[in-house]
Amino acid sequence: MALVVAQEVPTSSSMAVPHGPEGVGEARHRMRTQLRSGGVAESVIDDAVLILSELLSNACKHGRPLGDALSGDGDVRAAWRVDPSGRLVVEVTDGGGPTRPAPATPSVTAHGGRGLNIITALADDWGVRDDIRGEVTVWVVVHDDVHDPDAGHRRDDFAARITAPAVSRIPGLDFADAFDDMD
Repeated sequence: MALVVAQEVPTSSSMAVPHGPEGVGEARHRMRTQLRSGGVAESVIDDAVLILSELLSNACKHGRPLGDALSGDGDVRAAWRVDPSGRLVVEVTDGGGPTRPAPATPSVTAHGGRGLNIITALADDWGVRDDIRGEVTVWVVVHDDVHDPDAGHRRDDFAARITAPAVSRIPGLDFADAFDDMD
């Protein structure tokens, strides 16, 4: 007769992350390790890790550290959990800032401003919660049921990748034509 021992797997975690880029990698590694040991689908973990990175980057760029610390001296808080209904929720809390988190419409050449749009595309839901102490928490439901066998499979409305035709196959377009006016 085989004896099966149930193992308690952590389904939540909270950690202080330095207000700056140095703690992001550690937070991502810890999240990936814990979610893997909890049996969460790899595709859900990949989305969760990307979302955590975006939230931490935004907190460090746009928010103040928690407490009375000066920028660069304090921490922000990262937390994630699989709740009893199977939803994977990720939260990042900072000391607030001059603006509210909102998706932007960056230009094609902009170097930033796409983070919350990426989160919107990957997540089932997200929002912002304010605290009376001025703290701001951005929460994201990465997937609403990590126990579902289809967890992590893209929804039908997710952006599809298309392949552009090769320039050589576009009629009437010749590479040399672009240089005709340079004489």
